[in-house]
Amino acid sequence: MTIQVLGAGVAGLTTALRLFEAGCDVVVHEKGADLGASASWLAGGMLAPYCEASVADRSVISPGLEGVAFWQAVTDVRTNGTLVVASGRDAADLNQFAARTQAHRWLDAEGLAVLEPDLGGRFARAIFFEGEAHLDPRRALGDLLRRIEADGGRVRFNASLDPHDLKGERVADCRGLATAMPRLRSVRGEMAIVRCPDVDLSRPVRLLHPRWPIYVVPRDDHVFMIGATMVESEASGGITLRSAVELLTAAFALHPAFAEAEVLEFGSGRRPALPDNLPRVDRTDRGIAFSGLYRHGFLLSPAFSKIAADILVGAKEPA
Repeated sequence: MTIQVLGAGVAGLTTALRLFEAGCDVVVHEKGADLGASASWLAGGMLAPYCEASVADRSVISPGLEGVAFWQAVTDVRTNGTLVVASGRDAADLNQFAARTQAHRWLDAEGLAVLEPDLGGRFARAIFFEGEAHLDPRRALGDLLRRIEADGGRVRFNASLDPHDLKGERVADCRGLATAMPRLRSVRGEMAIVRCPDVDLSRPVRLLHPRWPIYVVPRDDHVFMIGATMVESEASGGITLRSAVELLTAAFALHPAFAEAEVLEFGSGRRPALPDNLPRVDRTDRGIAFSGLYRHGFLLSPAFSKIAADILVGAKEPA
């Protein structure tokens, strides 16, 4: 069975790999010139099901843990957990975050300094989610693409197609906001990538703040991704000056050395979201539509791509 997958973001590529595992022949069509065309390219790469349950339903935890296991078989995953901190005046936010989540433990200032020496003396308390992980999204997308091509799959860039262009074909529509799914909305996210040799972090750190909460995710060579704004907007284009200032100011609040960081990149993208901010797989007359990953792309795409593949290959009981 040959299945056409529309979109080479994290939804499309995880679905393509699942279909290969089910014995299908797959062709992936991506309208952009390369993998950098999708919102997935700008993701933070946090595999944080427990933390995400603070802003979503707790139903994300089980499929999120499934996602961690999936990525460990595909790419480099760092299982160092997640830290959540807040300044003294925002201590109530830290307490509320702890009350909305599970599978964590409190750290005092000394315990925080043991885990992240560069944050020593900066925060009185922290919450540590030991069971969480993170990855480099760009490396992960590249590793997925190489796996698909190694299995004989074809990925066609600069190929802007609609399901109706593929008459008689089985189609997995994974085009993000362009997916044929009702009630999708655009949530704009903006981020920065910086290099700061004077800061060393081993795990993602979330800084709570009533106006501009951020996360800082370490990459290789003292590179950090700082994200991300959440703006209900259909606007495309580059990052706004306000967002850039808020992201960098928040990073400075986490550690003053970020004031001397080299800014490598600013980026913005539009995430597809549904009313409940959870993804969905719909049956269509040609196959499936898979979208609505919101801010949970790398976390939840492995579990939902399994559902999509089960429907497409005719499993009696999709996962």
